[in-house]
Amino acid sequence: MREFNVTGLCVPAKHYMADTTEKIKAIMKMVEKGDYFSINQPRQYGKTTTLSLLDKALSALDYTVIRISFEVTSDVMDNTEEGFCQGLLEKCEKHLRRRKMPEASLWKNESVNTFNMLDTVLSELCNEKKYVLMIDEVDKSSNNIIFLRFLGILRDKYLRRADDMDDTFHSVILVGVYNIKNLKIKMINAGTHQLKEGEQRINSPWNISADMNVDMSLNTTEIASMLQEYEKDHQTGMDIGRIAVEIRNYTNGYPYLVSRICQKIEEQLNRDWTIEGVQKAIKIMLFERTTLVDDIAKNLYNNEELKKLMYSIVISGKEMRYNNTNNTIDLGLTFGFLIKVGDFVVIGNKFFEKLLYEHFITENSLANHINHRYLPSDVIQDGRFNLPLVLEKFANHYYEMYRENNRKFLEDECRMLFLTYLSPLINGGGYYHIESETRNATRMDVIVDYGTEQFIIELKLWYGENSHEKALDQLAGYLDSKNHTVGYLVTFDFRKEENIGKPQWSYVEHNGKKIFDVLIGV
Repeated sequence: MREFNVTGLCVPAKHYMADTTEKIKAIMKMVEKGDYFSINQPRQYGKTTTLSLLDKALSALDYTVIRISFEVTSDVMDNTEEGFCQGLLEKCEKHLRRRKMPEASLWKNESVNTFNMLDTVLSELCNEKKYVLMIDEVDKSSNNIIFLRFLGILRDKYLRRADDMDDTFHSVILVGVYNIKNLKIKMINAGTHQLKEGEQRINSPWNISADMNVDMSLNTTEIASMLQEYEKDHQTGMDIGRIAVEIRNYTNGYPYLVSRICQKIEEQLNRDWTIEGVQKAIKIMLFERTTLVDDIAKNLYNNEELKKLMYSIVISGKEMRYNNTNNTIDLGLTFGFLIKVGDFVVIGNKFFEKLLYEHFITENSLANHINHRYLPSDVIQDGRFNLPLVLEKFANHYYEMYRENNRKFLEDECRMLFLTYLSPLINGGGYYHIESETRNATRMDVIVDYGTEQFIIELKLWYGENSHEKALDQLAGYLDSKNHTVGYLVTFDFRKEENIGKPQWSYVEHNGKKIFDVLIGV
């Protein structure tokens, strides 16, 4: 019986997989044209599985595929020219021998100890066959300077081939997390390379690379194709279309996250293939330690500027315009924290966004020793979440704890303080998320799901009576779009010229909606 797989290579006969035929066809067209290119995606994005499927499709045609990996290399291969040449040829020979290719022995040549000799040998080997070289995990080598020199050889051969002056691989595909142009930055950050005087941080010998514009995320149709295969085996009666849309909504098609949600529903949630089941799976995933979560935490701890960027987007609601010369933005894209939408970068998916919220909330709680006096049981009445009571308690807590603090600090941190206060009160019995489309520097809509009820809270800064009236208009309109009649508005007032005193709250009727209006001043 097949299962959902989230570790390593996915195999069609063993695992439920999305139908990515169209993606494979698009990549094959690049190979057919003889392109050299890179496939760069975040961790656990299905890169190795894609290579496997591509390998099988090309091998069925007039191509000889050599698929190797730099996941494991020797110190000699990493650090010496001779070691790299011998290691590369040995890996190629091993792959061809495994495929029982008659020319496999020709790739084992112990006399090759320089890149010049490797250049000559590759010309001879590629004289009569269409070889496609695939190298997985190209950024795993500890000393990439040697590898960058090898890329220089491939670049020269590619250009000479175009002028009918050489033979070389028909196509070369490099696969890894880091873009080749950023390998040097990775080495600098890791302390394995120091820039010499006049040396550029970004200087890639891979400028012959064609753009790989195939979207590797799973779209709704592809997610549905995996669910259809599962449904054939188990006949659960799920609404495949709705579930596929919901999974896509939370993951933005990140392959690992898609499969992980399905795996949780299958193995831990008694096959609860409903919208609520998807949300329960997300909750479980947010609080488990996985290699992906560990990788995200490591990348935040090791890159202070990246951490600040994520905070400014997620918590402060700042819009960030895409800039292809900004190394921090590029790292965010590399790790999957960010994606490019139009001229801006946004958080890659709702799961990552929620994970980042929880990360910053935990940090904030520890840094500021936040320990409010209330437990979830204090705000649960007859199994229902008493949000007005929570807001009253928070308003008083905020006023008592922070009214003497630096105002600028509070303007920047007020929303984080609210989320830090809210999170443990709904933990276990509820779930919250931030509406990305309404999050900006002045507004943030928080959606709380608890039991069968949903609460919509808008957080605002005070900019005067007109602005407050507009906030009520916005919230009423948003409630209307969600078919809600009750909403909650929390406004932080930082007016210096007057002291408005203790927090105020009351229900107001506005545009046919009932709004619990809370004003907190310091």
